[in-house]
Amino acid sequence: MQGLGGRRPDPPTDVLSFGREPGDDHAGEPAEAPEAPEAPEEAPEPRAPTLLDQMGGVSGIVASGVPVVVFVVAQAVAGNLVASIVAAVVSAVAVAVWRLVRGEAVQPALSGLLGVAVCAFVAWRTGEAKGFFLLGIWTSLVYGGVFLLSVLVRRPLVGVLWHLVNGEGQTWRRDPRVLRAFDLASLAWVVVFGARFVVQRWLYDSVYADTWLGWVRLAMGVPLALLAAAVTVWAIRRSRAASEAPASTGRRRSTRSSRA
Repeated sequence: MQGLGGRRPDPPTDVLSFGREPGDDHAGEPAEAPEAPEAPEEAPEPRAPTLLDQMGGVSGIVASGVPVVVFVVAQAVAGNLVASIVAAVVSAVAVAVWRLVRGEAVQPALSGLLGVAVCAFVAWRTGEAKGFFLLGIWTSLVYGGVFLLSVLVRRPLVGVLWHLVNGEGQTWRRDPRVLRAFDLASLAWVVVFGARFVVQRWLYDSVYADTWLGWVRLAMGVPLALLAAAVTVWAIRRSRAASEAPASTGRRRSTRSSRA
């Protein structure tokens, strides 16, 4: 037994740690400032729809030709005008419903349905299968004439439509290189529509109309349009390069002046 003057025992450590939570070893240190929240990333600007997008994309172009294919095949197999007309109209309706269910652009399909309905009516009124292609023959003549006229008046229709759809104005006509490029693109469509009219109009009045007119219509459809579209894409790229050139030239000039 220790005397009264003896050393007092050290208090237990659990008493000294009363009121402190586990992990408070750095309680005396200043608390770190909370991290500032990161600024939300800016949403990318929506991409302007291209001409192909406005036509319903590749699927829209292909779908628009389905009723014609169905009519040609049905006429070749069955040889019955009414059955071919019904098959073409039903296929056009099916394409429109299919695109609607998939949430795709329905406008190309509806336009195709209207065109098929008119062609079917003409064929029914004439009583001949070749009447189904009569509207397309004369439409090719009108389209080709409009494109040719636009080149003659120095307002090539490809350039006018492209810059009008994209809201870029018509200042592109001041650049001779861009104007020449869109002249060539518009003339490419003149060749396509002109060839369609000449060949199909001749077949319409020949003895080969019932046999070859439908197949020639298919052969001169998408393949020729793709060739003209390639020239159109080239002209559009040339226009974009010309519009970006002044901006880059201005930046180089400003850099040189600042260095001076």
